[in-house]
Amino acid sequence: MKYLFTLSIIIFFFFGNIANAQRFDKVEIETIKVADHVYMLIGAGGNIGVSIGDDGVFVIDDQFAPLSEKIHTAMKALSDKDIKFLVNTHHHGDHTGGNENMQKLGATIIAHDNVRQRLETTPKRDGSSEAKAALPIITFNDELSLHINGEKIGVFHVEHAHTDGDALLYFTESNVLHTGDTYFKGRYPYIDLDSGGSVDGYIKAVKLGLQLIDDDTKVIPGHGNLSNKEEYQSFLKMLEDLKSKISEAIKTGKTEDEVAKDATLTKTYDDLDYGTGFINSEKIRRTFYLSLKN
Repeated sequence: MKYLFTLSIIIFFFFGNIANAQRFDKVEIETIKVADHVYMLIGAGGNIGVSIGDDGVFVIDDQFAPLSEKIHTAMKALSDKDIKFLVNTHHHGDHTGGNENMQKLGATIIAHDNVRQRLETTPKRDGSSEAKAALPIITFNDELSLHINGEKIGVFHVEHAHTDGDALLYFTESNVLHTGDTYFKGRYPYIDLDSGGSVDGYIKAVKLGLQLIDDDTKVIPGHGNLSNKEEYQSFLKMLEDLKSKISEAIKTGKTEDEVAKDATLTKTYDDLDYGTGFINSEKIRRTFYLSLKN
């Protein structure tokens, strides 16, 4: 019996890995020019930010490990310089999966303190933890400034937003903001309550991002197409509206299941297809309830 169980586990991971490999084989990396020397790479997972210049290549997030070669090829088409620094906006695998590969290519990995802690302690599907080479080498607890490729890049930690380790990055000369997963363009966000995320913290993160930018700023969201201040403000309005409606439902004594099943609470945004992403309408209502109830 024990032999059969072990064999089933081996088969599960074997065919699972084949399926994943086939899925990533079909992914193409799209490169979008955002500013003079700043680019956005779209593939599978979180959007990647890239700055090129005389100092080298600076990268924000790196998606999944099987895509590293394709991502590196896209970067080499922009610059023949080495990768100098990589900032993780948070710990999720669709933003950090390529860390070890990028480190081997020369990147020094930077992230918030909590990102390194979670990468060290969160088990992967095979039960192992992250390899040492995948961990951030430089960590910070509040904010950080990087001076590379002719401009200052401000890195700002936002507390208990998407997770407990999120960072926003603002390119001061290029006027570009990378939000990580504190902004999902045109869709409901994933607020990871199990990783320290919260509705209130998420709203505060968006407000901070809006304070950093102006009407001409290009915004790279964690997921979705390149955005701008107006769309970013609409996203905040949606968050605040849902908070108000679900807070009121909680005050009237509605249960979690009652809120989760009440489609009227999110109808305005469901009609705009906000619920077609990773988080559907019922999930966002349940998430808001759980976060605001506590």
